[in-house]
Amino acid sequence: MARDRGSQCKQCRREGEKLFLKGERCLTEKCAVERRAYPPGDHGRGRQKQSEYRLQLREKQKARRYYGVLEKQFRNYYAKATRQPGVTGENLLRLLESRFDN
Repeated sequence: MARDRGSQCKQCRREGEKLFLKGERCLTEKCAVERRAYPPGDHGRGRQKQSEYRLQLREKQKARRYYGVLEKQFRNYYAKATRQPGVTGENLLRLLESRFDN
C-alpha cells in the first residue's frame, strides 16, 4: 500500500493547524506549527487571498492527510459515500473512520 513519505510537520504547517501526525511531539513546544506559524516553502509567509476553492481544497487535503489516504483512494471513498443514502459528507467520514476499526 502506498503512503505519503513526506514530513508530517510540513503537512501540519501547510494546513495551519495541528493534525497530530507525530503523536506526542504535537503536544510539546517543539511542534513546528507553534515554532513557525506560516506555511512551508519559499512563498509561505506572504498573505494569500482566501477563495472558496482554496477553502474546499484545504479541507479535503486536511481530511486526506489526517486519515492517511491517497487521492485515488479518497475518490473511491467519496464515490461510495455518494451512492449511499443520506448526507454524503457524513457517509464519507463514517467510511474513513471505519478504516481504523480494522
